[in-house]
Amino acid sequence: MNYTHLGRSGLLVSSICLGTLNFGFKTEEPDAHQMMDYAHEKGINFFDTSNVYGTKDFKGEANSEIIIGNWFARGGGRRERTVLATKLFNPRSSWPNESRLSAFHIRQACEDSLRRLKTDRIDLYQMHHVDRDTPWEEIWEAMTVLRAQGKILYVGSSNFGGWHIAAAQEAARARQFMGLVSEQSIYNLATREIEMEVIPAAQHYGVGVLAWSPLHRGMLAGALQQGSDHGRYTGEQVTNFRSQLERYEALCKEIGLPPSQVALAWIASRPGITASVIGPSTIAHVEDALQSLDLRLAEDVLARLDAIFPGFKTSPEQYAW
Repeated sequence: MNYTHLGRSGLLVSSICLGTLNFGFKTEEPDAHQMMDYAHEKGINFFDTSNVYGTKDFKGEANSEIIIGNWFARGGGRRERTVLATKLFNPRSSWPNESRLSAFHIRQACEDSLRRLKTDRIDLYQMHHVDRDTPWEEIWEAMTVLRAQGKILYVGSSNFGGWHIAAAQEAARARQFMGLVSEQSIYNLATREIEMEVIPAAQHYGVGVLAWSPLHRGMLAGALQQGSDHGRYTGEQVTNFRSQLERYEALCKEIGLPPSQVALAWIASRPGITASVIGPSTIAHVEDALQSLDLRLAEDVLARLDAIFPGFKTSPEQYAW
């Protein structure tokens, strides 16, 4: 397993992060426990969840957190060997203040996640989305209180723009607070917009980038080869990307590598990326992701991938001289 620092922090995390979106949704608890044990056995120490994962339409109790908490309760060093990341923002009901990033909700959401996870701390507490209605002074005040209480260790963001990262870090600097150590964004061969501003902003501020949906919900795992079984929400995507996918899967066949592993190896080759957040529903998916760690794509292959799925220049060069 490869380990790297999470942003500018001293925390070492595996370059494959076990995402648990499917726990309680597609993966039953016994299978999820087996998957987490397997991940530890293979050196994956970084698990990612959310206070809405594993629920229908992201409503109700977070089954993913409950499943992880029950796994921690089994002991055997499971909690001690896990860098635990969860998130807050999304509403879990229609009741006021049960969403977003007010100090009121940050405190309550943290307490609820700790209860479900059966732990005394969250190692990486991530804001699942930017809250344009709450000032950074309030957000950072709430986070500093939680950190002083030992309930969180690091703070991260998810789905932020480059400007949001800059605003967050400057507000944290004014409070002499560390601020963000990570940003979790959608990033894959087919979705590369963060190359314009998010990755440059993250690198400037020492924020590690965690790539979620590295296989574009399964589309880059050989969707054409799989026929109608394209994976989660990929039917329309396959139609829109069919021409590119034909060239992509032909290239993978030519170099003798599974498309899923090529997609993950490409992510690992990109500057500023700390880890890929995979979303497996079976142990076989984890095994496949682990095999990508040994791949180093040749420069000509990387160039051909860029030709199939063009990326973006850093702004403003993307749209101006």
